[in-house]
Amino acid sequence: MTALQPTMNTASAANLGGHPAQAAAAPAISAKTWIAVIGATLGAFMAVLNIQIVNASLADIQGAIGAGIDDGGWISTSYLIAEIVVIPLSGWLAQVFSVRRYLLTNAVLFLILSVACAFAQDLPQMIVLRAIQGFTGGVLIPMAFTLIITLLPKTKQPVGLALFAVSATFAPAIGPTIGGYLTENWGWQYIFYVNLVPGAVMIAMLWFSLEAKPMKLSLLREGDWGGIATMAIGLSALQTVLEEGNKDDWFGSSFIVNLSVIAAISLTAFLWIELTTAKPLLNLRLLARRNFGFGVLSNFLMGVALYGSVFILPVYLSRIQGYNSEQIGMVLAWTGLPQLLLIPLVPRLMKRFDPRLVIGVGFALFAASNFMNIYMTNDYATDQLFWPNVVRAVGQALAFAPLSAVATSGIEAQNAGSASALFNMMRNLGGAVGIAALQTFLTKREQYHSNVLMQSVSILEQATRTRIEQLTQYFITHGVADHAEATHRAVIAIGRIVQKQAFILAFSDTFYLLGAALIVALMAALLLKKPNHLADGGAH
Repeated sequence: MTALQPTMNTASAANLGGHPAQAAAAPAISAKTWIAVIGATLGAFMAVLNIQIVNASLADIQGAIGAGIDDGGWISTSYLIAEIVVIPLSGWLAQVFSVRRYLLTNAVLFLILSVACAFAQDLPQMIVLRAIQGFTGGVLIPMAFTLIITLLPKTKQPVGLALFAVSATFAPAIGPTIGGYLTENWGWQYIFYVNLVPGAVMIAMLWFSLEAKPMKLSLLREGDWGGIATMAIGLSALQTVLEEGNKDDWFGSSFIVNLSVIAAISLTAFLWIELTTAKPLLNLRLLARRNFGFGVLSNFLMGVALYGSVFILPVYLSRIQGYNSEQIGMVLAWTGLPQLLLIPLVPRLMKRFDPRLVIGVGFALFAASNFMNIYMTNDYATDQLFWPNVVRAVGQALAFAPLSAVATSGIEAQNAGSASALFNMMRNLGGAVGIAALQTFLTKREQYHSNVLMQSVSILEQATRTRIEQLTQYFITHGVADHAEATHRAVIAIGRIVQKQAFILAFSDTFYLLGAALIVALMAALLLKKPNHLADGGAH
């Protein structure tokens, strides 16, 4: 991608292909550059926050617009589909329309659509509005990342990437907290209104700081339209399969089977086109570079664990502990708030220690936080989750920015768009894969544990008969006159107790799975090369 090459300052150009000594002689970064980076990362933060903040209030939105539980899931799915499709397109579209025009237009549309979603009257309206909002919000994520790795010199990129980490790891963690609070105290509409003030600040910063460049509409004729079409169809189908598969019994549904075939064919065609065309939409050969390839793999697995844990914890707290949205948000706040203190310190740690060591410690702590939750009990709630959530926050803060810096070290200006698209798309795709896998894994493990536990709850066992009699007497003393009805209720109550225990054991298993995924991410990170080895332009 060549879109952002003209906007690169001389410091960045020197560092992409030069020597550390040249970096020291590079000119200071202008205030406008920092304002552009901060404004763009604020936009990325809002786009990511919007996913989790809506998920936290989905039940209230469904009730308000008359959507069923199954159909209401499309409120989130439509946003995610549009977002994951536009991320790979953004580098090329920024070339066509110019970075300033493309970013500002989508930022304004994002705010307009936020307000429009609050006024949606029914499910079809909400789905359409959320899809368009996802398309505009999805632009903000890779463009922020691209500006960081093109406008800032290597010596300052860790600071920019630490800012970006606030959107990538802090926003998903704090989203349920904000969403739960606003929904319980103000109403679900305010989860959309909350975008207005920071959105106005973002637009003002981008308007002031980004240089006006002429559009290059002639590039539309040279566009990789085959790649664009197959990518859009393939990713849309894949995202839908991942979002809806568990609900529709996966390949027991002809809808899921058909979409899976479409995704497989389209994405295979996309890979072939990208590797054979002269001007591909994405330079997939970047994945062959050691640091970028292993960095993307680690980032994918981080997405699995990051979005997977944000999904599984609210389900546990709601289903097992009976928490409402605000209570769930307060528990999850401790996976986010410590990051605000730690993320600004990460660039200093990267200067003092080998960034690979910081990444390794981050992934090890993130994995450990999940392993701390593998022995859950019926009383496992706010107090017991506090330290695992704090450890998780520390791990995420330490891992993301250094991983981003090492993975993109040596990426040339013309490849910045592709690198940003691939890095951010794979993290989001990892999140979709993680949530889909955890949903299915949770269901299967609950069934397994129920079968095991039921073998111990036999009517032939004296302990079981004693417990049934105790519960029968309880129901009789609480107004159930018929002994047979009281006994029936006692059996149902025992069944529910067994199912609840089976779910608790299944939730413990899901955290074990997340920890294992992060161990694999740690192993991939250990294969990264020291960043200064790539100062020659990333040819290795």
